Amino acid sequence: MVKQNLGIVDSILRFALAFWLLGPFAPTFGFAWANWIIIIVGCIALLESFLGACWLHTLFKINNKNQ
Repeated sequence: MVKQNLGIVDSILRFALAFWLLGPFAPTFGFAWANWIIIIVGCIALLESFLGACWLHTLFKINNKNQ
């Protein structure tokens, strides 16, 4: 199981970012690889918002759980 290290505000902001990146108003580019990067970043943000954990926070030993 993943240890939670994101606070409620951080989770909400990540969910909003994922909603925007995966929704109908997502930015689109002329290159297919750039669009795939947008989709991947959106999926990662959505997953992290539901799990409450970020791998970069774990890597740098940042804990925002109490904020």
